[in-house]
Amino acid sequence: MERPARLCGLWALLLCAGGGGGGGGAAPTETQPPVTNLSVSVENLCTVIWTWDPPEGASPNCTLRYFSHFDNKQDKKIAPETHRSKEVPLNERICLQVGSQCSTNESDNPSILVEKCTPPPEGDPESAVTELQCVWHNLSYMKCTWLPGRNTSPDTNYTLYYWHSSLGKILQCENIYREGQHIGCSFALTNLKDSSFEQHSVQIVVKDNAGKIRPSFNIVPLTSHVKPDPPHIKRLFFQNGNLYVQWKNPQNFYSRCLSYQVEVNNSQTETHDIFYVEEAKCQNSEFEGNLEGTICFMVPGILPDTLNTVRIRVRTNKLCYEDDRLWSNWSQAMSIGENTDPTFYITMLLATPVIVAGAIIVLLLYLKRLKIIIFPPIPDPGKIFKEMFGDQNDDSLHWKKYDIYEKQTKEETDSVVLIENLKRASQ
Repeated sequence: MERPARLCGLWALLLCAGGGGGGGGAAPTETQPPVTNLSVSVENLCTVIWTWDPPEGASPNCTLRYFSHFDNKQDKKIAPETHRSKEVPLNERICLQVGSQCSTNESDNPSILVEKCTPPPEGDPESAVTELQCVWHNLSYMKCTWLPGRNTSPDTNYTLYYWHSSLGKILQCENIYREGQHIGCSFALTNLKDSSFEQHSVQIVVKDNAGKIRPSFNIVPLTSHVKPDPPHIKRLFFQNGNLYVQWKNPQNFYSRCLSYQVEVNNSQTETHDIFYVEEAKCQNSEFEGNLEGTICFMVPGILPDTLNTVRIRVRTNKLCYEDDRLWSNWSQAMSIGENTDPTFYITMLLATPVIVAGAIIVLLLYLKRLKIIIFPPIPDPGKIFKEMFGDQNDDSLHWKKYDIYEKQTKEETDSVVLIENLKRASQ
């Protein structure tokens, strides 16, 4: 009986020890109280800042962390700071929910979440401008365009304000203009090209001077919406049956940040070939010693005995930028090969109708004379003899008329003399 008793006592001791260990282990994680004094403010144009105070009555053994996220649980973040900021277009209400917890593990339940929202923009939503877009041209200036809102007066005077991290204050765009239905404004943006602009953006807001329309906001990352200027073709030449094209990139861009498109038009075959170039390099002695910044590309299979016209355009690539959709304008075209000057043919084409019309007019004016020259009349012998005899008769008739005239004159003179003599005798 002693052994079973001992076993029962040992078992009871183990149970007591197990119970004591469970009561003295780590306590479960306590739920912390919510944060206090959550507030929201807006800086610059689109920088929203939320601030809050630590919770009251938090456990002294807790290293506080704050769990926060935006609407629909977007952009979750766990950090010790009692503030959070975000660049966001204020075209609608933005809400942030914040809670406190004791660890950086997202699976730990935070305190009751406290929410704070930005107020929506004032004004009729139908009065806000639409299709607000901004493009950074050649890293030199930014051009923004938009369409008027539906419930907007045609004579509305718009104002565009902009801000970025290199500016000390918000600036107003002065160059407002109209392009058809679109309204636009452009402003210089060059002081960011040498800095680390990958982390920066430009904040934009468009509204009217009278405050009658709803403001429209936009945030333009400086790694997107970049449109380079067209490149400049330096030279073309043929070698070993290939066409070599050399050009100079637009300013402010590195070659590795650009992709290219080379277009070749052949005058004889009327072909239109486009070559997509990601990396433009030529291993050719002709390009040794060229200036830095020039790019080369070899176009295969081009006939040298025909006229070939080349032009190039570029765009940014995703190695340096997020956007690769905006092509530059085409460069000025350059031609190589047998240059068949079309000026002569164009001149002849225009001059031929003029020459034909002039010839027809001349023929109409001088047709009778031309007919006489080509078909001279045959002399009539009878008429010749008639004219000969007719000349003699006319001469006799002439002398006969002269004698009659002399006789009449003499008779008139005698009559006058006779009358005078009679007058004298009567006196």
